[in-house]
Order: sequence, then C-alpha cells, then structure tokens
Amino acid sequence: MIDKARLREAILAQLAADLDLQTRAALLARDEAISDESKAEGKYDTRAQEAAYLAEGQARQAAELHDSIALYRALEFSTRTDVAEVGSLIRLSAGSSTIDYLLGPRAGGLEIEVDGRQITVVTPASPLGRQLLGAAIGATVTLPGRGRATRYSVTAIQ
Repeated sequence: MIDKARLREAILAQLAADLDLQTRAALLARDEAISDESKAEGKYDTRAQEAAYLAEGQARQAAELHDSIALYRALEFSTRTDVAEVGSLIRLSAGSSTIDYLLGPRAGGLEIEVDGRQITVVTPASPLGRQLLGAAIGATVTLPGRGRATRYSVTAIQ
C-alpha cells in the first residue's frame, strides 16, 4: 500500500517545480516581447508578436499549474477499495506486467515515484481515465500499444 500523504507531497513537489520553471519561462518570453531588440524592423517582422503569443501561452500554462496545485492540496483521496473514483490509486495487471495509476482531478501524464513504485496520473477526461472511472476489481481496460492493444485487469484499488 502506498501512503497517500506521501503521494500528495510527491505530486505537489513536482507541480511546484514545473510551476517555477514555467513561470520563469513566461517571464523571459515577456521580457523578449517588450525588449527593444524585438521591435519590428519591417512590415513583415513579427518577432515581438510571436514572443507575446509565447509569453501568453506560457503564462496560461503557469496558471493551470497553479490551479492544479490548489486542486491536489484540497483533494480528498478516495478510501473506497471496491470502485475507482477520483482520488483512487489503481493497479492494472496483464500477465507479469503491472502498472499503477492515480485517477486525479488534473495534471494527467504526470509521472512520479513513491515507495519505489512508478505512478502515472490520469484524469477522467482521458480515454484511460474514462475506462477506469467506476471500474471495480476484475474489470478490464484496454491500453493501446505498439501495433496492438493490450487488455489489463484492475487488480487493486486503494
């Protein structure tokens, strides 16, 4: 069993590091957009406009990370072990292969390691998340693979 408090701390630490990096990138792009070197030298010179678009996109991503941090701080991890819901840690197995997922409210694709286990965050909006939401132990899900899909069974819900 994974300590969900440690899981939350690992997620928050990764999101905070990502937020710091994204914030610095947004500030650098903003500085580039307003620098004298970015001023248009001709009617087709769009460096400043491109830098402004980049800064806006990076600022938006930083805001999304900030929101994700708030969601994970407030997340009540599921205590149910019979059906998967947001906040559930789910183990899938196929033969000798096992994969651990956290069904989270946001930050899908985030990979973290806790207690020697690699855990990937999936959200209910993703194809896999839709399959996992409401799944019980013994349910099967299909994961795409190289050239063919693999069927996994839900073997644990925490």
